[in-house]
Parts: sequence; C-alpha cells; structure tokens
Amino acid sequence: QVQLVESGGGLVQPGGSLRLSCAASGSIVRVGFMGWYRQAPGKQRELVASIPAGGSTNYADSVVGRFTISRDNAKNTVYLQMNSLKPEDTAVYYCNAVVFTQAGTFHGAWGQGTQVTVSS
Repeated sequence: QVQLVESGGGLVQPGGSLRLSCAASGSIVRVGFMGWYRQAPGKQRELVASIPAGGSTNYADSVVGRFTISRDNAKNTVYLQMNSLKPEDTAVYYCNAVVFTQAGTFHGAWGQGTQVTVSS
C-alpha cells in the first residue's frame, strides 16, 4: 500500500508565496512520475506541474515563471514552490505519483488534497 501525505496549504494574500510538500510512503521500490494537480470549485481537475524521475519538468501555461516543482528522491517527496500567487490560483491542490511497489506492480496514488486560498 502507498500513501501520499500533503502539507503546506493555507491562506495567503495576492502576491504572496506558499510551498507545498507531498511525501510518499509504504511499500515503495521506486517513485516515477510525480505531479501536482488542482481543482477549483465548479472546474475540472487540471495538471499544474509534473516532474518525472529523470526527465524535465512541465508546467501549465498559467503558472509558468511563478511555480517551481522539485523532488527529493531520497525522501520520496515532491515540492511545489508557488510565488506571485493570484486569486485564480485558489483551489484544492492534489499530489499524484506513480510508484513501483515491493509487490512488483505499478501503483498510481493521490494525496488527500490541501486547500490553497489566495485572497486579501
């Protein structure tokens, strides 16, 4: 079994910054793809940023230049540094990862979600 635990959400004023963290735990051999998605009220969940195990990062157009995704493979943790936050960034942010488990299977896991609210 694999769990993803997120932290770092909260309320911030426009122009402010937040850093989200997501740690994977359980019967993990290797973590591959890791990404952050978000879902605002009344909207579909969208990919915000992703980082493969050994490849280049990818960002939604709306966050380029403001958000930075990174990972610490030793800790099976992915981060999302969010700067210059805007009210339209308000959403529940979800961590996603594809994990190769000790059972010899690939497992796609989601975090529980963390609320980010950008408001004055």
